[in-house]
Amino acid sequence: MPNPLVILCPGQGAQAVAMGKAWFDQSPEARETFEQADAVLGDRLGAPLTTLCFSGPAERLNQTDVSQPAIFTASVASWRGMLAHRSMAANDQPIHACAGLSLGEYTALHIAGAVSFQDCLELVTLRGRAMQDATDSAEARAGGGGGMLALIGASEEQAEQICDRARDGDVLVCANFNAPGQVVLSGHKNACERAAAAASEMGLRSTMLAVAGAFHSPLMSMAAKRLSAALAETQITPPRATVISNVTALPHDASADSIRRRLVDQLTSPVRWSQSCTWLAGNAPQPQADYIELAPGKTLAGLMRRIDKNIKVTSYDTP
Repeated sequence: MPNPLVILCPGQGAQAVAMGKAWFDQSPEARETFEQADAVLGDRLGAPLTTLCFSGPAERLNQTDVSQPAIFTASVASWRGMLAHRSMAANDQPIHACAGLSLGEYTALHIAGAVSFQDCLELVTLRGRAMQDATDSAEARAGGGGGMLALIGASEEQAEQICDRARDGDVLVCANFNAPGQVVLSGHKNACERAAAAASEMGLRSTMLAVAGAFHSPLMSMAAKRLSAALAETQITPPRATVISNVTALPHDASADSIRRRLVDQLTSPVRWSQSCTWLAGNAPQPQADYIELAPGKTLAGLMRRIDKNIKVTSYDTP
């Protein structure tokens, strides 16, 4: 009997030109996944998704409306390719739990059987488009546009203090608790710049992130409304494995309505990734569980080393 798996699914920022191509070239199951995504999306993104993943240009792949369906598809392709390599069907593999960083939560729900591939692809495509539109809205532009600032070495309490000092009438909140000492702020760009100065005064390092907008902040409320309407029309079934909610850092309820509410809340709430991984470490069978990071990238393995150095994550960026 194979060891139970803990599946970690990457989020936006993991994208890179040529992502998933090694899987496409070496695995018929992965190739079929990309072809399925191309058939669903057609030319809605301006070019086939596979072309954008493998050839870019990077400027287009990095845009929110493309990167989200691209990452989702690459992750599922690597999962299906890995299953085929192990000569196992999806329902044969003993999954203990799934967790995904922001966008990756959708991948986790799909892998756990809660949402079909096509429905999930449609959801993340709409989510990416809605977040891009919210980024371009007048509300976001009023404060110099949307931005995100990573604080290095800050505790949650220090991050909250910086938000309070730098907000000054603009939107500024904690958006990601990625690992101990790594907190990301999100809001108006002007407020992010003031936060960088406040962090420096407190002896903390910070860096502005190259992202399109103020994700996981109130500036995404317009996108949350559009996502809510789409989720209401999407069939969701109880997941067959534990799936962690980014909002609570606890397992999702089996209720479809509860899952829908958490996914909507996620757009405007902080992603509690560090706490989610801590929950996994405390509740997965040790040392038998195998921790697997799906493509693209190896970001989550790096974060886990900072969260719990006793857990080794194997990344499947390539076969």
